[in-house]
Amino acid sequence: MPTQFHNPVAIHFGAGSLDRLGELTGAESVVLVTFPEARALGLVARVQALLGERLVQVIDNVQPNPDVAWLREVHERFWHDHGDCPTVLALGGGSAIDTAKALVVGTASGRFDELLALLASGKAFTPARSKRLVAVPTTAGTGSEVTPWATIWDAAAQRKYSLHLDCTWPSLAIVDPQLMLSGPAGVTLASGLDALSHALEAIWNRNANPISDTLAESAISEVLDCLPALCADLADLGLRERMALAALKAGLAFSNTRTALAHSISYTMTLRHGLPHGIACSFTLPHVLGLAWGRDAGRDRVLQRVFGGDLARAQARLRGFLQGLGVRTDFADYGVGDAQARAMVEQALLGARGLNFVGA
Repeated sequence: MPTQFHNPVAIHFGAGSLDRLGELTGAESVVLVTFPEARALGLVARVQALLGERLVQVIDNVQPNPDVAWLREVHERFWHDHGDCPTVLALGGGSAIDTAKALVVGTASGRFDELLALLASGKAFTPARSKRLVAVPTTAGTGSEVTPWATIWDAAAQRKYSLHLDCTWPSLAIVDPQLMLSGPAGVTLASGLDALSHALEAIWNRNANPISDTLAESAISEVLDCLPALCADLADLGLRERMALAALKAGLAFSNTRTALAHSISYTMTLRHGLPHGIACSFTLPHVLGLAWGRDAGRDRVLQRVFGGDLARAQARLRGFLQGLGVRTDFADYGVGDAQARAMVEQALLGARGLNFVGA
């Protein structure tokens, strides 16, 4: 069957690639969005040195899982103070990039709640204003630097919003593994498992195609081989580079398929049980593999190229990999009983991401 694959992001990859930031952003003024530790790590100073006076603001208080209660004020102040600034630079993990994606979408009124109302409607819309996004990941996992998707959380209302517009595709991604050397063990593990989940979700997916399969298979092989070694030696730049490339491939794969059932489950586990995203979307992978197996002959062939032809062995391998990294793989381990888990899976299958699941 004819296949279409689309990704508009210009990618610069490799150690030291951040040094080209000034050249790649031309003469544009830039607002930097980053995480609180970025200053202590010297990253803000480095960006300042590369951009000089073109760096007009630094937003460096991004927290994990950006919530509407915090994002509302940040968004409105940003558009009031820097509505004429053309470029937003996201430097960090998924939360920093998600925050930047929300910031580049302007509303006619300047109010953040107008954006939330548009997202809540579920209808496609063209934003009144928008900015250019440049993404520089400091973790190897989210793939957000090559996708248009961002998650906005509303903890008070126990819901999430999914943002994806033409303007939330980064125009440029700079993937520099040197920036990932400072990542602590927990972040390295969770982000690596996020990449593994993205790659598997791209395979057991109704939107999969031979191009996304090729990227996903390669990413899975690299993560399974590389992540345990990296967790044992966080300072190894070669391993960081391998994981960065694996996460990039996984991001490219699911940029065309979207995620599926494991992610649909993960949102509830994060909102109601407080699990970090990388753990929430990966601990169910052996279970979801069992649900995917046998639903579609074409998907089975791809999964069997990765894991072999025996489902029980495939699940055992995946479960052993996760448990070997200290990740518990049963719902009960997180305080979720059997009946509650079954209901959660059934509900997740009805969600937007669950409907991407093969055979759904």
